[in-house]
Amino acid sequence: MAKKDPTDLSVEEKLSTLYQLQTTLSAIDEKRALRGELPLEVQDLEDELEGLGTRQGKIEAEIEDFRSAIAQKRNEIETAQMNVDRYKGQLEEVRNNREYDTLCKEIEFLTLEIELCNKKIKEAMAKVEERKEDLAKTQAVISERQEDLGHKREELSEIMQETREEEEKLKEEAKKLETRIEPRLLESFKRIRKGARNGLGLVYVQRDACGGCFNKIPPQRQLDIKMHKKIIVCEYCGRILIDPELAGVKTESAASEKPKRKRTTRRAKKKDEETASE
Repeated sequence: MAKKDPTDLSVEEKLSTLYQLQTTLSAIDEKRALRGELPLEVQDLEDELEGLGTRQGKIEAEIEDFRSAIAQKRNEIETAQMNVDRYKGQLEEVRNNREYDTLCKEIEFLTLEIELCNKKIKEAMAKVEERKEDLAKTQAVISERQEDLGHKREELSEIMQETREEEEKLKEEAKKLETRIEPRLLESFKRIRKGARNGLGLVYVQRDACGGCFNKIPPQRQLDIKMHKKIIVCEYCGRILIDPELAGVKTESAASEKPKRKRTTRRAKKKDEETASE
C-alpha cells in the first residue's frame, strides 16, 4: 500500500499524529531528565580541570623562569668575583695613584654588583618557594576534581546505559512520525515546542482552558477544536490545541455529576399541609 502524502491527511489525522509525536518527544525528555544536572556537572568539572591545568602550566613556567634567573645571576656573580680577584692582583702592580683609584672603584662597583645579584637570587628563591606552594595547592585541587569527575562520569555512564536503548527506540519512533507530518506544520510545532518552558507544543483542552497556559478558551473556540476542521492555536501562549477525545484523554462528563437535591422551604411545606387539611 502506497504511503499517504502528509499534505493529503485530514486535520484530524494531522492532529492525532502530532499528538503522538508530542507524547514520544515528552518521553525522550523524561529519559533525559533522569540524568538531571549530571551532564552539566561533568562539563563544569572538565572545564575547571582545563583551567587548573592551564594554571599549573603557568606556575611551572614561572618557577622555571625564576630558576633560570637565579642561574644567570650566579653566573654574573662568578664572573664579577673573577674580575674582583683580577683587579685585586693588579693593585699590587699599580704605578700611580690614578690607576690605584680606578681599580678600587672597579672593585667597589663589582662588589656592589655581587651584593645586588645575591639579593635578586634571594628574592627569586622566595618566589620559587611561593610558586611551589601554589603549585602543590593547585595539584591537590586537580587531584580532587579528577576524583570527582571520575565518580560523576561513572554515575552518568550508568544512567546513560539504563536509558540509552529506550531513548534510541523513542528517537526512531519520533523520526517515523515526523515523516507523516507535513514539513510546514512540523516546523511550526518544533518552534512552538522550543519556546515552551515545559516542552509542550501541542496540548489538549482541560476544564475549558488551555492545557499549557491554563487560560480560559471561549465556548465557540472549543467547538471549533472539537470539529477538527482546522489547526487552532491558543491565543495566549501560541500552543496548538487538540480535543481531549482525539488525544485519547478521558474527561469528566456533566452526566457523571450528582444531581442537586431539591430543598423544601418551610413555607412550601406549610402550604402543602393546609391544602391537605382542606
